[in-house]
Amino acid sequence: MTSLTENQAREEICRVGKTLFDRGYVHATAGNISVRLAASDGGGFLITPTDACLGFLDPARLARLDAGAKQLSGDTASKTLALHAGIYAAAEPFDPATRCVIHTHSTHCVALSLRAAGDELLPPLTPYFVMKVGHVPVIAYHRPGDAAAAACVAQVITRYGQQGTPIRAVMLARLGPNVWHDSPAAAMATLEELEETARLVCLGGAAPEPLTNAQIDELRQTFGARW
Repeated sequence: MTSLTENQAREEICRVGKTLFDRGYVHATAGNISVRLAASDGGGFLITPTDACLGFLDPARLARLDAGAKQLSGDTASKTLALHAGIYAAAEPFDPATRCVIHTHSTHCVALSLRAAGDELLPPLTPYFVMKVGHVPVIAYHRPGDAAAAACVAQVITRYGQQGTPIRAVMLARLGPNVWHDSPAAAMATLEELEETARLVCLGGAAPEPLTNAQIDELRQTFGARW
């Protein structure tokens, strides 16, 4: 994936933010998006401003930060800046092309996190969840913007990566998912698959049976699934 220029990244953040808002993945001023910029654009990050509505973003007002997460221009950066920076740093050793992080308060994901659950939000229920999303560890509740949450997420990303199952998403209990990928479009697709799987579980009755180990192994061998 070729890195976006800064101007392209600004436009893409706003495009993705609007489509997520229009389709109900975010509401009011919930959620945030960041993009890590290429060295040719000076490195650092773009991130949506704090308390901004993702449906009405202005490319010129996105927060611009240097590689050390110091703000250079734009409106005040999202309060989750430390979390985004921590995800990039922790994910890069396992997925060097990571360029975008999206956080939403997607309804069905949050609903599942309110139930008594284990260490992960969902079992391997559908082939596309296994292939496109993978494991989604649940991070215990922290207030929005708490630096302790960023530290917990970084530790979990590192632990899964070192076990040979790199992850592309975590679930912040009672808040919502964070997903990351090599572009805003790819991160959004991961989020969509995650929320759709959560919706299927919420709509169902009894707990569904997960895919078998043999079925998951077939997905690994055929499609390179990282489960």
